[in-house]
Amino acid sequence: MLAAASRSKYFEELEIGQEASTSRVVSEADIVAYAELSGDFNPVHLDAEYAATTLFKERIAHGILSAGYISAIFGMTLPGPGAIYVSQTLNFKGPVKIGDRVETVVRLSELVADKKRAKFDCVCSVNGKPVLTGEAVLMVPSRPK
Repeated sequence: MLAAASRSKYFEELEIGQEASTSRVVSEADIVAYAELSGDFNPVHLDAEYAATTLFKERIAHGILSAGYISAIFGMTLPGPGAIYVSQTLNFKGPVKIGDRVETVVRLSELVADKKRAKFDCVCSVNGKPVLTGEAVLMVPSRPK
């Protein structure tokens, strides 16, 4: 099911410090669906017996699943539809386990007017502890003339 998008923000409407966030509980179904879609069947994500032998001691979600929550904010909320990813750095700080609530926040940190680009700081947290940090650069459409 597709969520309704908010109205896209034009480059001229953006201001340093603007934030958007989302919250999502990671389910067994999310992990299995991501494995199916991506082809990443690493047993640390899908095999409880195998995962018990790792430093995590239980199954963990694909790190890129959390990164997808960042992408969803950009595509649906801030800036919204029409924004185009230019780059994204990702620093994985900790695991996300089945049942964890991932809180995702993006904050506008820089505007590059001549290129219509916006730079965002990105953080995904579980229980207040960052599990993923990074920086994204997006191209943002200008207001039509």
